[in-house]
Amino acid sequence: MKEILRFKVELLDTSPLIWRQLEVPADYSFWDLHVAIQDAMGWTDTHLHAFEVEGASSVQEIGIPDFDADESVVPGWDVGLSEYFESPGDRVIYEYDFGDSWRHSIQLEATASTEPGVEYPRCVVGARKCPPEDCGGPFGFMDFLEAISDPSHGDHDDLLKWCGGSFDAEKFLAGAVQIDDPAVRLKALYES
Repeated sequence: MKEILRFKVELLDTSPLIWRQLEVPADYSFWDLHVAIQDAMGWTDTHLHAFEVEGASSVQEIGIPDFDADESVVPGWDVGLSEYFESPGDRVIYEYDFGDSWRHSIQLEATASTEPGVEYPRCVVGARKCPPEDCGGPFGFMDFLEAISDPSHGDHDDLLKWCGGSFDAEKFLAGAVQIDDPAVRLKALYES
């Protein structure tokens, strides 16, 4: 049997907390985990991201490097999760959209063997809907929720229209999550 890693993903600075529990193959890379997080949270993967991991002497960034600049970002597809997640409790920070600064705590909860008939990666459980892209980060999201819940708010109608007519912050169905093949997503990144 193969091994899987079970992660708790928490979107920081949200109240009530938005979170997911993910199970991914133990041989996954940080790029593969990025794709699983994007799809499970409900993000659209239209902004840059980075994992901040504690190294021997400093914080290392793992993500999509800018090959034209002198950057120290290590390509996520070159780094296996097992290099940083060795035992339950190990944790990294994942930031998505450097403008809105959506920071996620990614904590290893457990390692386990795969279950027969179960497809991995998968989102096991979670709570609350992901914020809309480009709503201004955690504080902008709180303002957004306040405005759409109050019909007398000056931005109520415009924000509802902007988000497609409705937004149920409590709605999340783990069984509806479809996680893309990370290799296909990486190929699309290089073709764009």
